[in-house]
Amino acid sequence: MKSFYEKNGGTYHEENGYLIPDLIAPETPQIGAWGRRYLHHLKTANRTLYTQLLFSGKLAAHVEETERCAVELLDRMMLQMAAQESITEQMKAENQMEWVGRMNSIRSRAEEIVWDELTT
Repeated sequence: MKSFYEKNGGTYHEENGYLIPDLIAPETPQIGAWGRRYLHHLKTANRTLYTQLLFSGKLAAHVEETERCAVELLDRMMLQMAAQESITEQMKAENQMEWVGRMNSIRSRAEEIVWDELTT
């Protein structure tokens, strides 16, 4: 009689007289800060979606795609905002401290917008 594990495609190997299940750990997603932050959000604020993605085996791919989209959106927004506020390479060369301050402000605002997009 086959076990539930065997009925669902599981296999065993023998080791020192014991049958050991052949388990394969799921791939760890290659994610950065956005992906980790989004994964935490799913676990805490959207438990249903997290569970559905986890049990369907699509969680890693979903988080990786979200990470990729967030990074692209952030880069695009920062370029657009810098252009709108006339922040140029010339400003960077002439007055680095002002350039850094203004770019930090842009990054902060763009990150807030991206996070709102991800979580709504």
